[in-house]
Amino acid sequence: MATIITGTGSYIPGLVVPNTSFSDHSFYGEDGVLINTPNAEIFEKFKDITGIYERRYAEENVNTSDLATKAAALAIEDAGIDPETIDQIIVAHNFGNVIAGTIQSDTIPAIASRVKNLLGIRNPNCVAYDLLFGCPGWIQGVIHADSFIKSGLAKRCLVIGAETLSRVIDPHDRDSMIFSDGAGACIVENSTDNTSGILASSVQSHCMDETYFLYLGKSYHPEGEEATRYIKMKGRKVYEYAIKNVPIAMKECIEKAGVDIHEVKKFFLHQANEKMDEGFIKALFKLYGIREVPENVMPMSIHELGNSSVATIPTLYDMVKHGKYKEHQLHKGDVVIFASVGAGMNINAICYRV
Repeated sequence: MATIITGTGSYIPGLVVPNTSFSDHSFYGEDGVLINTPNAEIFEKFKDITGIYERRYAEENVNTSDLATKAAALAIEDAGIDPETIDQIIVAHNFGNVIAGTIQSDTIPAIASRVKNLLGIRNPNCVAYDLLFGCPGWIQGVIHADSFIKSGLAKRCLVIGAETLSRVIDPHDRDSMIFSDGAGACIVENSTDNTSGILASSVQSHCMDETYFLYLGKSYHPEGEEATRYIKMKGRKVYEYAIKNVPIAMKECIEKAGVDIHEVKKFFLHQANEKMDEGFIKALFKLYGIREVPENVMPMSIHELGNSSVATIPTLYDMVKHGKYKEHQLHKGDVVIFASVGAGMNINAICYRV
């Protein structure tokens, strides 16, 4: 029995926010001191490091559950299935629904329950639940689905990654420009076609000092309210942690799958930082004693979509699968790697044969 992805879908919000949209922002450091560097210079350095020149935000009347439902509906259509036959709906997110103009997370009922309601699925045996695992949440959801399928407890699962990070960012924090909104989904089910499917997975959680590399904290503005908290990131520590550990996790996954590194055609990596993702690939191939990285092995959407957390990988995979990036093509039998890193700190990877 194999676990295969039979359908994918993604929803990209309609509000395009270029870097210049932050031109009138006053940025402060973690110490509350105003950063005097001209914003144009900040934007240029930001783009050089992250690769981001614009991102997408959800419209005011659209919530995380709405984004998730739109992506899910497209995945269901792509798979050509009856939604009443879905055994599990797994939604990865971090902050639930955050109503525009507020900063309070709403997860009662669960986002997965809301998605099931919005999709109109009546089957009570379709179990809906949320998964909190930082940015690697969607991959972890697929790993959950794979485990349930291979244990015989499920045959078909809907796995979604959705987030509206634009509603939990500090406008006075330069790192806030990284974050964006979006949703990606897939249908995962069992198959007797052993020529495709999930070959192996790898998961790690480092929860000592790394636990608080991403956290909620007050605004960097010195007059910010103490009670209002925003997503915060120790960027340098996250980078150093990720560049050390993600390549190791990917290599472990590839070796568990029993495939050669040269068989891997594409790497679908969490879209957090262009330079960091490039570093992952270089470090991975270096672990195999290879110094020249093959061309066109790493699709990227971060330039125009930013970092939508759990949504980046399923969104990117869906876009490549449906021909949105002409330089990247997928063919049956291709081996691909999904890998992510994020709050926890958590790392995971999946080796998958298309």
